[in-house]
Amino acid sequence: MSQTLPTGLPANLSFDEGFFSHFTDIMDDMMTTKENPLADSPYVIGMMGGTSLDGLDAVLCQFYEIDEDNDEPVEILATVSEPFPDDLRAVLLALTQPNGVAQLIADDNLAFESELDVFGWASVFYAEFAANLVNQLLEKAQVTPDEVTAIGCHGQTVRHRPQWSFSLQLLDPNVLAERTAIAVVSDFRRRDMAVGGQGAPLVPAFHQAMFAAPPYHADKVMPKVILNLGGIANITVLDGSDEVIGFDTGVANLLIDGWCQRHTQQTYDHNGDWGKSGQVLEPLLNLLLTHPFFAKPFPKSTGREEFNLAWLDAMLEQLGQQFPTLAYSPADVQATLVELTAKSVSDAIVSVTDGAQGELFVCGGGALNAYLISRLQDNLATWTIQTTDKIGLSPLWVEAVAFAWLAQQTILNVPSNLPSVTGASKKVVLGQVCF
Repeated sequence: MSQTLPTGLPANLSFDEGFFSHFTDIMDDMMTTKENPLADSPYVIGMMGGTSLDGLDAVLCQFYEIDEDNDEPVEILATVSEPFPDDLRAVLLALTQPNGVAQLIADDNLAFESELDVFGWASVFYAEFAANLVNQLLEKAQVTPDEVTAIGCHGQTVRHRPQWSFSLQLLDPNVLAERTAIAVVSDFRRRDMAVGGQGAPLVPAFHQAMFAAPPYHADKVMPKVILNLGGIANITVLDGSDEVIGFDTGVANLLIDGWCQRHTQQTYDHNGDWGKSGQVLEPLLNLLLTHPFFAKPFPKSTGREEFNLAWLDAMLEQLGQQFPTLAYSPADVQATLVELTAKSVSDAIVSVTDGAQGELFVCGGGALNAYLISRLQDNLATWTIQTTDKIGLSPLWVEAVAFAWLAQQTILNVPSNLPSVTGASKKVVLGQVCF
C-alpha cells in the first residue's frame, strides 16, 4: 500500500536531517505499485499557459514506474482548461512584446504608471485565475488538497532572453499556494540558465521519461520525434541513445493564431480551413526563412521577442518593396505561415536524423490543425505522423502533464534538465518551491 505524501514536515524531522530522503522513500514506495487512482497515493497537478496565450490548462495526474506489469507511466484523473479573461490576456500580450505596455498604460483605466505596475498586477491576477482552476480540478476529481504533492505551474513567459541568461515567467506562487493549500513549484527555467543553459525547451526530459522507455521505443532503430506545436514549435529526438536531442525549431501557432485573429476575429483557424483556402506565397516564405534563428545551431530556444506580428508586418512591407505587383489575400499569408512552420520543423528534423524515415508524434494545439499536419506530411513524405494519443497521452495535455512531472522531480530533489538540450554545463534540480 502506498502512502500519502504529507503536506507538512513531520515534527521530528528537520529539513537538513533528511527532508528529501523522507520524500524519496515515500515516492519510491508509491511508484512501485499501480493502484486505484482514488487510493491514497499522492497526486500531482500540472499547469501550462503557452506562448499562444489562448488560456491555461490544468491536469491532475499520478505517475507510475514502468515495468513488466505496468506499461502506463502516467494516469490522468481530471483536466480543466479555461481561456484567459480578456483583460488578463491583453496585459499578458502587452508584456510579451518589448515596450508593449506603453499604449496599454495610456489607455487603461487601472491607473498603471509603469511596466512594473502591469507586471505586478498581472502576477497576482494570473495566480488567482490559476487557483480557481486548481479548485475546479479538485472538485471535479473529488480529491482534497492534502492528497496532492504539489502544483507545477510554469507561469506565463513574458521575456525570454537566453543571450543574457535570463527568462521571466509571470506568476505569484505565494498567492497560488495560499488559495489552494498546496505546495507550488514554479520558476523552472532560471536554475538551468545559472549553469549556462538556455532554460528551454524543458519538455524533452519529460518526453524521454514518458516515451523513450519500452514498449514505446523497444528495439527500434528508426527515430521517434516528439513535436510540440504550441506558440513555438519544439522537437525531441528519441533514437535509443542516452543523449537526447531537442530544441525549438521556430514559430508555430503564435503567428498562425495572431494573423487569424487580426483578419477573422477568431482566436484560431479551426482545422486550418482558412489557411487551406489560400495559396502559399513563395517569395514571402523565402523572406520569412531568412530569419537568423533558423540558421542557428542547437541548443537554441526562442519566443515572442523574435517572432511576432510586428516582425511579420515588416516582412510584408519588404515583400511589397521587392515585388510591387504581387497581389495576395490575408488567406494567402495564412497559408504561407502554415508552410513556414511545416518547412522549418521538417528541415530541423531532417538535419538531426538521417531523414529517410521515422515516426513523428505531434502534441500541442497545432496537432488539431489538419492543414498544418498535411503540410508536415508532404514535407516528411517517408515519415509516419500521428498524435501522441498513439503513445498514451492526449496531445492537448502533454505540456501540462510535463510540468506535473517536473514538479515531482523538484520535490524529490532529482535533476530534470538535459544539458544536451539546453546547453547547460551540468544537470541541476529545477524550480523554486513555495510550501
